[in-house]
Amino acid sequence: MNKKLLFSFLAFLGMVSVKAQRNELGVRLGMSNLVGDVGRTNYILQKPLDLDRVSEWGFPFYGGLLYRFNFNPHQTVRLDLGYNQIQFSDKAAKEEYRVNRNSYGKNNVYETSLMFEYNFFPINNEQVSMVSPYIFGGIGALMFDAPKANLVNDFRRDADGVAQAPLNELDFTSTPQYTVGKKVTMHIPFGVGLKYKFNHNWSIFAEATFRYTLTDQLDHSRIMPKDVTSSFNADILDPATGGSLLQSGNYFAVSKEREQELINKRNIGDERSKDWMNTVSLGLSYSFGRPPCYCD
Repeated sequence: MNKKLLFSFLAFLGMVSVKAQRNELGVRLGMSNLVGDVGRTNYILQKPLDLDRVSEWGFPFYGGLLYRFNFNPHQTVRLDLGYNQIQFSDKAAKEEYRVNRNSYGKNNVYETSLMFEYNFFPINNEQVSMVSPYIFGGIGALMFDAPKANLVNDFRRDADGVAQAPLNELDFTSTPQYTVGKKVTMHIPFGVGLKYKFNHNWSIFAEATFRYTLTDQLDHSRIMPKDVTSSFNADILDPATGGSLLQSGNYFAVSKEREQELINKRNIGDERSKDWMNTVSLGLSYSFGRPPCYCD
């Protein structure tokens, strides 16, 4: 008896979900720009291109997929997946100090977000065509390239290649080697759009998306202390204990001081401000599934 009741309940839920089903799949293409410590600071209609590097980098690009589930004629929950190739160059900046600094770079940013969307007109109804503006907002995650550094410490060597480092002399040079590694951070996306539905199931839409990120590293303007390491071209052993002098004592202290000097010299901008990444895009979507059951 209990199995029959459970089966009936599950079948009822399945019937309800099918009746209420209203799915929409879409694709978006556009361009993203960064508002940070390098380059121009326009939130929209930015000119991020460094024309000297177009042949190497190409053009800033955004491509994404989205899935919408329409609860009623006005309200929608959507899942977005996207890729942003952002570029930033001080040559395009308005501030003179940025132009003189002439920093530049690019980043590959992958994103996912879950958002609520509200249409001002009942565009999710069963009609042949309709136009509606809409707003949306939510929360998401970004994966991006972040700068890292290894400080290579090189001791003096004699003619035989043996490191020469008297215990009373901290005689070594330090040279930074930069790389990038993947990092993940949260972001808060929101924006506005205009959607035109036609031929019952098809829609074209235009959006302006703004993303407040919880990082200051999208423009590679900041390197974090945990991302700076030190390596040595040779080890120095304490004659008394046989332990490494590079892991403690004066050598260790000096290497940490040089790591901090590297961070202070390299980092630019205000560490309290976070980066924004914004997108202008056009999209096409297709609705499928049975019409929603809108009940009063």
